[in-house]
Amino acid sequence: MPIPFEPCDDYSWFKSSYSGANTTECVEAAFVTCGVLIRDSKQPDGPRLALSPIAWAAFLGAAQETRTP
Repeated sequence: MPIPFEPCDDYSWFKSSYSGANTTECVEAAFVTCGVLIRDSKQPDGPRLALSPIAWAAFLGAAQETRTP
């Protein structure tokens, strides 16, 4: 189910705690009313992926399963 676009220039974007200061490959996320937005940290004005809360939970679960210790 698509998430309606919420135009706003002031999202509270955050990076994963696993993102280091020198990391060049990182995504940022922002919680919005209908779910979560994700963007490439190197292109903050670029495209954004909108996820429902269920899709965000599935994404986090998959990321934890594939994470190497």
